[in-house]
Amino acid sequence: MRGHEKSGGTGDGGTGSDGAGSDGAGNDGAGNDGAGDRRAGDEGAGLAGIRTGRRAKALKITGLALAGLLVLGAGAAGWVYWQLNDNITSVDIDNALGDDRPAKAAVAPSPSPDASATAPPLPTGSLNILVLGSDSRSGEENQALGGGDSGGARSDTAMVVHLDAGRSAATVVSIPRDTLVDRPSCPLEDGGSTRAASGVMFNSAYEVGGPVCAVKTAESLTDVRMDHYIEIDFSGFARLVDALGGVTVTTEEDIDDDRSHLTLDAGTHHLDGTDALALARTRYDIGDGSDLGRIGLQHQLVKALLEQIADEDLLTSPTRLYQLADTVTGSLTTDTGLDSLGELTRLAQSLRDLPSDGVTTLTMPVVPAPWDRNRVVADEPEAGELWASLR
Repeated sequence: MRGHEKSGGTGDGGTGSDGAGSDGAGNDGAGNDGAGDRRAGDEGAGLAGIRTGRRAKALKITGLALAGLLVLGAGAAGWVYWQLNDNITSVDIDNALGDDRPAKAAVAPSPSPDASATAPPLPTGSLNILVLGSDSRSGEENQALGGGDSGGARSDTAMVVHLDAGRSAATVVSIPRDTLVDRPSCPLEDGGSTRAASGVMFNSAYEVGGPVCAVKTAESLTDVRMDHYIEIDFSGFARLVDALGGVTVTTEEDIDDDRSHLTLDAGTHHLDGTDALALARTRYDIGDGSDLGRIGLQHQLVKALLEQIADEDLLTSPTRLYQLADTVTGSLTTDTGLDSLGELTRLAQSLRDLPSDGVTTLTMPVVPAPWDRNRVVADEPEAGELWASLR
């Protein structure tokens, strides 16, 4: 027998080649013998080994680079967290006021934590927060936005925000700043105290005793425990609106207020931070020129801001998310229970099921003060019934 029978003889029998291109002696069509194949195989293996070594080295370098980036990323995240935490100014209101306060609302037992969960369950109980807009003139930006000198500050806006148990509905009750109240004696940082006073404007409490006195006066007026305190000043509010890309509101009448420096035709407008702040402060060119007309505009702004926040997809833009977080934390003064990014985040997360149409805005029922028609007093028993519903 001669080597092996050729296959496919009808197709290429005359060529003396099989489908592999080799003859019975083991030569291929190019004249290479088996030894040449082995040498080529050895060389191929050597080149493959070099390539494998280079690939392993490249992967090692890439891994080290990625590890370095992760370390830098973790460091940057830690720096960002520290910076945002450091932005927040806080006041220890609970310690200052002690136990002489309205009782806390009864809190339902929290669900047992899931052993597999990485974080404790979010709070779901009812909550009352005193939110103040301060007309502080401190700093050039506040003076430019608010006018006046740099001395003193009052609570230009006061709202009690009540979150229902379950956090799916909320009630915002404004206290007119012109409301005449009995202001209690309040503790001061130096160990002294303010004098009690009768028939004074509500917003004077902040002026004489800061956040602590504002909270104590609000609790005295409402007999509602303020679980938390949040304050934002002129420039902080304007920056917040700008960070959100502006806010859209609809006015029912023309506005031309030379004190707030706002001119708007009736209709729908998209306002930047400066104009939104001016709208929140407008009173003399709407309605009867009292604080009640301004409160109506502020309620519009609250709902418009909630809708704007709901429409924002900040998770797709880390840069915008950081800018907004930096603006918010840098503009706030809170009680010590909300003075960390973690606590503020947990509060925000607990409101994720709260739609803007689940927020009811009200004004404390008032009537003109009999002895001063430019001021108001609580209209009883309606005011008391409203506050009782929030306890």
